[in-house]
Amino acid sequence: MGVCNALLVAGLTLAAAHAGADAPSDAQIAHIVVTANQVDIDAGNLARSKSKSRQVKEFAERMIGDHKGMNKSALDVAKKLQIKPEPNATSASFKEYADKNMKKLKGLSGSGFDKAYIDNEVVYHQNVLDAVDRTLIPGARNEDLRALLASVRPALVAHLDHAKRLQDATK
Repeated sequence: MGVCNALLVAGLTLAAAHAGADAPSDAQIAHIVVTANQVDIDAGNLARSKSKSRQVKEFAERMIGDHKGMNKSALDVAKKLQIKPEPNATSASFKEYADKNMKKLKGLSGSGFDKAYIDNEVVYHQNVLDAVDRTLIPGARNEDLRALLASVRPALVAHLDHAKRLQDATK
């Protein structure tokens, strides 16, 4: 497991550890959601500018658009609930993971970049789905926040499936 993947798993382990009595608050969950989406938006923007593959560029465009929409929805729900997304250890680990991954990706080009970007998207979406299923949905106290998380889950599954198909094509 690479350093980036280890950081992500550590962050998700922190989130899972909170799944009990001291689960993350709704404000912390909102920050985790916003951070996780921004990580994928940033990676998508880099892929859009660096990749030479039409398929990878199209995938990156989809990630940018879908995750911007998810962030808007998350921020709208937070505003409606009058909660301010609160930084926490899990959202910080996502940010640290993203910084290391972006540094790695910026140093790559051509098919090496495409492969690393898509491989990351597979791992990242699987881990985010695991966090949504094991920690975020069960931990959300507010029904609107829980409903938002449940409503974006199918898009995350579709992203993972799409990334896996691209991963198979880049082998």
